[in-house]
Amino acid sequence: MDAVKDLVNKAASALNLGGNQDTEAPAQPPSDAEFQELKEKYEKAGQGQVLSFWDDLGPQEKGTLYQQLQPIDPEHINKITDRALNPPKTENESEAPTLEPLPDSATTSTIDSDEANLHKWNEVGLKYIADNQVGVVLMAGGQGTRLGSSAPKGCYNIGLDSQKSLFQLQAERILKLQHLASNLHKKEDVVIPWYIMTSGPTRKPTQQFFEEHQYFGLNRNNVIFFEQGVLPCISMDGKILLESKGKVAVAPDGNGGLYAALVGSGIVQDMEKRGVKHIHAYCVDNCLVRVADPTFIGFSAEQDVSIATKVVRKRNAKESVGLILQKNGKPDVVEYSEISTELAEAKDPKDNNLLKFRAANIVNHYYSFEFLRSIPEWSHRLPHHIAKKKIPTVDEKGNAFKPEKPNGIKLEQFVFDCFPFLSMDKFACMEVKREDEFSPLKNAPGTGEDDPETSKQDILQQGKRFVEAAGATVTSERTDAGVEVSPLISYAGEGLDFLKGREIKAPAVIEKKD
Repeated sequence: MDAVKDLVNKAASALNLGGNQDTEAPAQPPSDAEFQELKEKYEKAGQGQVLSFWDDLGPQEKGTLYQQLQPIDPEHINKITDRALNPPKTENESEAPTLEPLPDSATTSTIDSDEANLHKWNEVGLKYIADNQVGVVLMAGGQGTRLGSSAPKGCYNIGLDSQKSLFQLQAERILKLQHLASNLHKKEDVVIPWYIMTSGPTRKPTQQFFEEHQYFGLNRNNVIFFEQGVLPCISMDGKILLESKGKVAVAPDGNGGLYAALVGSGIVQDMEKRGVKHIHAYCVDNCLVRVADPTFIGFSAEQDVSIATKVVRKRNAKESVGLILQKNGKPDVVEYSEISTELAEAKDPKDNNLLKFRAANIVNHYYSFEFLRSIPEWSHRLPHHIAKKKIPTVDEKGNAFKPEKPNGIKLEQFVFDCFPFLSMDKFACMEVKREDEFSPLKNAPGTGEDDPETSKQDILQQGKRFVEAAGATVTSERTDAGVEVSPLISYAGEGLDFLKGREIKAPAVIEKKD
């Protein structure tokens, strides 16, 4: 076990390259002894080039570079780089993997499940929430660059009449669930702690955004920010690249870095202190996400699994999405590019109207606390993947160099890389309606797919369905007009009986009972 902990500590050192340091405080240069120790460590690992321009740096620049380099274990960087570039061969690697859908025992669907089961799971999930046993992890490290915004993606306003950001929509769903669970079980102080993983560039503006909006009504003590790790960028021949004379080029470690960050930042320990047993994790860019969905929590807890995942039905055989399935008898995700046309087009033998492989991955997961607590036992087994990139660096003389073609690699992990570590009985999957739970914001305005306009429309059309199901009539002069239902009024369509028999002229916003 000590060896395992040592590996985890090395990984944590490599991942936290000064990310939590106070960057506004002047950095102090190291002593001669500290510098010599650092130099020997990097030269021994064959990475001495990171100190090539040390003598050209001023005192504060030396301090900054030292702070960045000191926590890194260059030998560990060498090891994971080599493993990424030269993956270890597995048994029967020459044979094509056996791919099968997940077994029926591990799956359910809100599309065609028995209503009694859905109700039961919802009630169970609300009881866990009322008992303060449910926590939420949000992966929110991305910036809105593709959207034309320099702010964190969660700050983005998709154009709703209410002007609510993605963060606000999600915060209000948490508030509503706390209220529903409190009322149902007659309990006060119901809390769903919200753990928000940022990246280096997004941490400060994310926290400022929450401060400016008074945490959207949530208790600030229950909104905990932590930071995703980064890894050095590597040249094609395995050398750590410098962004400038006094700074290592780094990049986020992928959404699979979540696991090291949960342990290294103390989040798992905080969950334990709070008594959290069931965790929902998701990505910030999905405007329809049902945060801490009690039905999902109840189902996953009943299955007694370590991990469960939500999926939506693949639209068609050619849709470019990863698929959740069994690979050689283990739960796994297979990318669309890794599956043959024949398999992609294969039909379900039990229903010829459905694809055999249709469980599209939407990065929406349940974790048991026991599984997260075991991260140090398995995180060192997570592979690193390479992405060849054009990485700004410096030449041999220290001059800025902006490459025109890929000159290096970024190392990243994927959040689903741990799925195959589980036996099939510890993994479950819930299929949900795409139109009610999945609308990712990926592309620039006007793209026509997964952009702000489609996100807005998906919210408005869902709201229209909610109020019509409650017995209201929606009228409009425009076919695309819909209804925005505030999450503070309804989490998933419940509590709208007061609208029965009313006529609502769209576009409309339902934000209070009147």
